[in-house]
Amino acid sequence: MSSSIVFAILVTSLATYLSRFLGVISSEKIKETSKWFRWFNCLAYSTLAALIARSIIFPAGALSEADYSLRIVVVISSILIFYFTKRNLVYPTVFSAIILALLNGYFA
Repeated sequence: MSSSIVFAILVTSLATYLSRFLGVISSEKIKETSKWFRWFNCLAYSTLAALIARSIIFPAGALSEADYSLRIVVVISSILIFYFTKRNLVYPTVFSAIILALLNGYFA
């Protein structure tokens, strides 16, 4: 293993664990009802929503082979399953992967 790869692993590990450590230290002073906490929470959810929308509208890799209408049907049905299962994320995640694979294989 070359020294540049080891150096890259060390630097990225330091950056990752340092930010996590600082987050743990600073989280004791943040109240969950504060405006800052709510703002960061909204920012995190909006970023996640944008990434999901991007992967549905402009997919890359194997997902780009699936038809656009199939992706929309799977997303809508996964949202319904999410609400029917009392906001459990496991069921719609597993469902979406299986159903998209089956529908893409059937309609392709």
